[in-house]
Amino acid sequence: MKKGIHPETYKTVVFKDMSNGHSFLSRSTAYSKETVKWEDGNEYPVIKLEISNTSHPFYTGKNVLVDTAGRIDKFKKRYEKKAK
Repeated sequence: MKKGIHPETYKTVVFKDMSNGHSFLSRSTAYSKETVKWEDGNEYPVIKLEISNTSHPFYTGKNVLVDTAGRIDKFKKRYEKKAK
């Protein structure tokens, strides 16, 4: 590894999958103003994820459709106009 290019200030954070509510504790350099109380009684910053290994079709083996911010509706509207 090259010296001086990797961050040295990792902190413990909670990652929360917003599509199914699953949370896990890990280390990261990501910053968040929001905090959450974890199972050990301590408060940690929380990083919200749209999708994680617990909801991604590749890892779950299920073809689940996750609609975030109305992407599916935008897609349907865009191709609905072209079909007419």
